[in-house]
Amino acid sequence: MRTVLFDVDGVLVHGYHARPELQVRWDETLFGVDPDRFKSEFIYDVFVKEVIVGKLGLIEAVERVLPGLGYTGSPMTFISYWLSRDSNLNRQLIDVIRRLRATGAARLYIATNQEHLRAQWLWQTVGLGEVFDDMFHSARIGALKPASEYFASVKDRIGPQHEPPLFFDDSEEVIRAARGEGWEAVLFSATADCTAHPWIAAQLAAA
Repeated sequence: MRTVLFDVDGVLVHGYHARPELQVRWDETLFGVDPDRFKSEFIYDVFVKEVIVGKLGLIEAVERVLPGLGYTGSPMTFISYWLSRDSNLNRQLIDVIRRLRATGAARLYIATNQEHLRAQWLWQTVGLGEVFDDMFHSARIGALKPASEYFASVKDRIGPQHEPPLFFDDSEEVIRAARGEGWEAVLFSATADCTAHPWIAAQLAAA
């Protein structure tokens, strides 16, 4: 069996994408919070620096920062809105992955920069746990892709491999890092980037 891994945002989920023209925005309406300030003062600050690597919980971060951005409601309400709006699955790709799973030829994993609450939401509520064997998210590991620490942790978890892990991600920087770790990494922008891969195509055709 070959290990095959997929990123979340820009791959499994239509939302944030490394290429801005392919992004699907969820944050244009934020209970009166300016989306640009939300990005600059929350996402690119405390979220990236602390939350997504597991140093600080999302609830505490929202409670700490968002009142200064004009949000006075419950952090739970804000987070629930965020999770439900930012879960637009790439159903075409998910169908392909289900077919690949049915072949018995692959162990399927998620490799993503993600904090704990959204990781759990995607796994349980959205249903990715029915498709994949495990999720290696940055808050669990304590490091972000493309850091070597992230890949080292995933390697420890998947164990020795008979052939290079096959990995789909939308970030060129992450792809370069994965290739540097000996993985076969494919830059993803559409489902055809997966189905056209020779190994994937061979497994699906043989099923």
